Amino acid sequence: MAKRRFTIDIGTEKIPVEGHEPRNVAVKYLMKRRRSLLVTKDKDKAENMFQALPRKITIEGTRSTKSYEVKWERVATGEFQGARFAFTLEEVQ
Repeated sequence: MAKRRFTIDIGTEKIPVEGHEPRNVAVKYLMKRRRSLLVTKDKDKAENMFQALPRKITIEGTRSTKSYEVKWERVATGEFQGARFAFTLEEVQ
C-alpha cells in the first residue's frame, strides 16, 4: 500500500504529512508530541506544553476528512496504567 498525502489540522496550524490511514497519521503525530513532553526536564515548560496539547485533531485527505477527540491523561489509569501522558482517540462522526 502506497503512502498518501494528508493534512493534520489541530486548530492553530495545518501540517502536511504522508501516511497510510488517517488514524495512523494521527497516532504518529500525537506520539511525537508525547515524546516531547516526556524528555522535557523543566516542569514549568512541560506544564505549558501539556496545556497546549491538541484536544481535537482533524485529518484531511484528498477524498475524506476524519476528526478525532483526544483525551490526555497525566498518568494513565486505563490499559497502560502508570504510563505518563497517555492519550486515547475517539472518532467523531
